[in-house]
This record gives sequence, structure tokens and C-alpha cells, in this order.
Amino acid sequence: MHKMIPEILEFFSAISFIIYGILSFTSNIMKSEFKRWGISKFRLIVGYAQLTGGFGLILGYYFPIMTLLSSFGLAVLMLLGFTLRLIVKDGIIKSTPALLYLIINLVILYNNSNLVL
Repeated sequence: MHKMIPEILEFFSAISFIIYGILSFTSNIMKSEFKRWGISKFRLIVGYAQLTGGFGLILGYYFPIMTLLSSFGLAVLMLLGFTLRLIVKDGIIKSTPALLYLIINLVILYNNSNLVL
């Protein structure tokens, strides 16, 4: 069971980012959030990055380098997201999901770094 936890985290992160990526294109709530954060012009780029990272984590089951690249990219994305939430004063409650996804992707990166390097 202990060895399955990193795989579960990887799958959870992959599915989450695929869903968030789709919502970046389709959800009016997400569109208004990007406007509120003052980064409307980056919404599509973030959506593509989320989709790419999510699918990259899934491909990582077959091509381990994809796990490293995707988890690193998603961790950077979430570091930026967490920082942005603090800058716009969303508070710790609203900022926590970005921090948790940052930690999850850092764990994925760490747990898979020995597979490729």
C-alpha cells in the first residue's frame, strides 16, 4: 500500500489538472476568476499548461521522463498560482489548494527522480 501512494498522487494530480485545464476553457466562473486575478490574458496559456501537465503525468506511466517534466512544470505553475493568490490577498483558505498541488507535484517529482536520472 505504501508504494501505491505516489502512484495514487500522480493519478490524482493528472486527473485534477486535466479537469482544471478543461474548465479554464469552458467555465464562466474560471473566466471571472482569471479576470479578478488580473491575468485574463494568460487564461488559455494556463489551461494548456494544465492539460499538458495532466496528460504528461499519464504518459509518465509509460515514459518516466514525462513524469519528471510534467510534475516539475505543474509544481512551478502551482508555485506561481499560490504566490498570485497571496498577492491578491485571497487568504490562506483560498490559497491552500495551490499549495497542496505544489506539494503533491514536488512529491511526485522527488519520488520519480531516481527512475530517469
